[in-house]
Amino acid sequence: MRESCRTMTRHSSDSPLPTPHSEIAEKAPSFSKPKRAKAPRPLPDFSRERALLDGGARHVVGLDEVGRGPLAGPVVAAAVILDPNAIPDGLDDSKRIKAHERERLCNALLQTAIVAVAAVSADEIDRLNIRQASLLAMRRAFHGLSIIPTVALVDGRDIPDGLNCEARAIIGGDGLSVSIAAASIVAKVTRDRMMLRADQLHPGYGFMSHMGYGTKTHLEAIRRLGPSPLHRMSFAPLKSMTAR
Repeated sequence: MRESCRTMTRHSSDSPLPTPHSEIAEKAPSFSKPKRAKAPRPLPDFSRERALLDGGARHVVGLDEVGRGPLAGPVVAAAVILDPNAIPDGLDDSKRIKAHERERLCNALLQTAIVAVAAVSADEIDRLNIRQASLLAMRRAFHGLSIIPTVALVDGRDIPDGLNCEARAIIGGDGLSVSIAAASIVAKVTRDRMMLRADQLHPGYGFMSHMGYGTKTHLEAIRRLGPSPLHRMSFAPLKSMTAR
């Protein structure tokens, strides 16, 4: 059995006797403060919609778009009016949800909500600019609904013209409102499906893997094959490539 530090310590005959302050003692264990667990990020909720409905609104629609950043493909928007009594669990900003979960939620929304989707092509993006194209996509989605909403909740800073109802812009709305989150999911799933189809129609660019974003592989494919009809020629990398 191991002896204690006191019995194991020896001193030569000319060493001073240890005092309580000079004794060799075990180092006091150091305790690091336990890391405080991060509070879970709150999910979007229905509070804004509920307040509007309680205030007399008949239908509240969420509007969002996806695809502003890619070098190829359309920008796609969705408009979603949720059934307050049948809101699918797990709605969140589409960027925070895995692909298989987005598919599940999109299918659930198509069964329980009023949904419309619209796209603006690469050619239109080049003619208008991406900001105007995004607003146009949301306006098209809004007017594709089977009923006219009372209030529109729009993700971002800008509100599309011509919505014919009260509208409120909500920065970061896809992380705050479930209606906007639902629209972001439907738009994302729809655009991803369009890009998977584009991969078959225009092989070699890798649309299946990067969905049109400017990855290294995508840029190399453009240099090798040249741009496709789906590429946004007004975007900087393509503009500079074709200007040479």
